[in-house]
Amino acid sequence: MTTAAHYASHLQTVLDRYQKAMASSGFDQVVVHSGIPKVAFQDDYHYPFKPNPNFVQLLPLTMPPHCLVVIKPEQKPVLIFLQPRDYWHVVPEDPSGYWVEHFDIRVIRTPSEAKALLNLQPKTAFIGEDTDAFTGWGFHAFNPVPLLAPLHWQRGYKTPYEIDSIAEANRVAARAHNAARDAFLAGKSELDIHHAYVAATGLQESQLPYGNIIALNEHGAVLHYTELQNNAPKDSRSFLIDAGAISNGYASDITRTYSREKNAFAELIQAVDDMQLKRIAAIKPGQQYLDVHLAFHHDIAEILKRFELVNMSAEAMVESGVTATFFPHGIGHLLGIQVHDIGGRFLNDKGENNPPPSAHPYLRMTRKVEQDMVFTIEPGIYFINMLLEELQQKPEAKQINWQNVEQFKPFGGVRIEDNVLVTKDGHRNLSREAFDAL
Repeated sequence: MTTAAHYASHLQTVLDRYQKAMASSGFDQVVVHSGIPKVAFQDDYHYPFKPNPNFVQLLPLTMPPHCLVVIKPEQKPVLIFLQPRDYWHVVPEDPSGYWVEHFDIRVIRTPSEAKALLNLQPKTAFIGEDTDAFTGWGFHAFNPVPLLAPLHWQRGYKTPYEIDSIAEANRVAARAHNAARDAFLAGKSELDIHHAYVAATGLQESQLPYGNIIALNEHGAVLHYTELQNNAPKDSRSFLIDAGAISNGYASDITRTYSREKNAFAELIQAVDDMQLKRIAAIKPGQQYLDVHLAFHHDIAEILKRFELVNMSAEAMVESGVTATFFPHGIGHLLGIQVHDIGGRFLNDKGENNPPPSAHPYLRMTRKVEQDMVFTIEPGIYFINMLLEELQQKPEAKQINWQNVEQFKPFGGVRIEDNVLVTKDGHRNLSREAFDAL
């Protein structure tokens, strides 16, 4: 089945979730707002519009602001669609496509006209960011946790439509990743590589799910490097790219690392890649994501030993925190409408917090691995000056081969990231599938 064919069942699944959440939280109507464009301080410039993810889950409408979806139990959802009379900007076209038949669509010319169309019930909840704009409209509650928590918990389980969309976002990103790789091999600057990537996606820069990480040489040691220097370095040794794409509002999030020469750094990249694929091959429902994270720390410790960077057992490296010097972030996160999709640290559908252990504070996912989840797996080994300086002050410093560490520092670091779908009996690697299809 195609993405379009899967949409009807997706929408019904999401509406069923809303109906159950409304019943349990005591609401008889929900209004989901797409969002309002943000204006720069003391200016008339609008920042690129980013829609409310709760709105995007209902329909693939990611650009027009000031739209609302009205949800009532056992009724066809209503879309209030803003189509202003405007000669300054392009006016949104009439809604069209595979999704429109599933909505009662009502067009308005100004945002204020929506109030008369809402017909608010006594207990209506508003879901959206710009609550001040709706004070006095008669909403009973804004973003109530008892309503949102089960919806956000269930966002962790993707429908076939959502899986299709994430898979397509991976295909777009894989094509663009290869274009960026070719630009690196041609000796281009970070900015030129970025432009090659954006052009290959066919998207505007503002439509990407996050700012591209395009890091040459030492810049690969900055986890979220986004400076994009416009002059190519004289010696372009290595390239780390963390970049995604969007399809129907759903994101991909892929990282690759390259070495220009066949050297020790190239061997380190291959070691991380092999280790990542081996661990992904073992992913299946029932595991704890935290256990997956910890297993990668042990694997990274073995690589640090093999490359004669650390003279300690794997167990001692993990227990003492030495691996966290070289791998200071979590192994991944839920992926969907948001790159770091919501609910990753939920304990249950009530929204209770399930924080990671103190030794691993940046792990964004602490839930059990279950069927239909999509998350990233992104191990890395980095040579970050700040963290290495801290390690030098610890007793374990004498177990570090600092001369070998210095040889890797000019390359910044390695990260390999794929987007993984959990199936009934195992998994699908959506990123590798996308690259293999090229």
